Amino acid sequence: MKIMPLQQRGISDSRIIYGCMGLGGGWNRDPITKEHVRLAESCIDAALASGMTMFDHADIYAFGKAESVFGQVLHATPGLREQMVIQSKCGIRFPDQSGGQRFDFSKDYILKSVDGILGRLGIDYLDTLLLHRPDALMEPDEIGEAFTTLQTQGKVRHFGVSNMNVGQMKFIQQALDMPLVINQLELNLSHLHWLEEGIHVNQDAGLHVHFGEGLLEHCQMETIQIQSWSPLSRGLFTSSLTGSEPDNIRETALLIQKLAEENETTPESIVLAWLMRHPAKIQPVIGTANPSRIRACADGARQADLMTREQWYALFIASRGNPLP
Repeated sequence: MKIMPLQQRGISDSRIIYGCMGLGGGWNRDPITKEHVRLAESCIDAALASGMTMFDHADIYAFGKAESVFGQVLHATPGLREQMVIQSKCGIRFPDQSGGQRFDFSKDYILKSVDGILGRLGIDYLDTLLLHRPDALMEPDEIGEAFTTLQTQGKVRHFGVSNMNVGQMKFIQQALDMPLVINQLELNLSHLHWLEEGIHVNQDAGLHVHFGEGLLEHCQMETIQIQSWSPLSRGLFTSSLTGSEPDNIRETALLIQKLAEENETTPESIVLAWLMRHPAKIQPVIGTANPSRIRACADGARQADLMTREQWYALFIASRGNPLP
């Protein structure tokens, strides 16, 4: 079994994270209903029953309703919070009276965001807080002051980032008294730049790859947990084929189905296993609001431990649609 960086740091041993973006009734200003609460309860129950004890939020998800409905479930079930590691993100601001959409890593906004997150969730602290997307105007010393304040006040225990490259992480880290422990990125079988960056070293094809040179290696060397958002490629490889798919998508989906049948598991577990088989010990964040699909992901960790190098490369080559250089 692969030991994840978060497990090494004693933060979480959940191989898969349940992402709560789909909770709360959608990206609108409509009020939360009893049905939204029931769905959240069902998803949380399915995740916990599947061994997922880490839950991922962001203050913008469903305009805050994802956190609010989650908080209602926690309030109705005393003791549930103690079974979880809860993570949220901040830094993206939607258009408001002050301006258009923008990113904001100012100290005041980070502190205000965390207070809002804790209030909606109805909890005293976050296990992890991530900065959601790079802010072009970020000042590391100001971020460091915010993080120190939040940690001193007991509101956040650990910190990380999302969608950042090596230079940005180092730029922030040099101003911090605590380590960045997470970077959340889009990694999946249909978004392969994270692998192509390394495969195409000294190749002309590498001129068209944009991921972040050395990012995977940096995170592994610094014991930074890589989390994958959209790990299932939005169901691209696990939904019913229509016949209109590109050849590489169809061939990959058929290979996934074949491996699932041979291993008596689900296609979703095979897709996740492919990610988790990588030496970076990637932690997928599944975002479905379908309890059945949550349960279909439960076998991913076991399948990752069983997946051979040959199976992994067969899936990689099928998805990229071209032989390796």
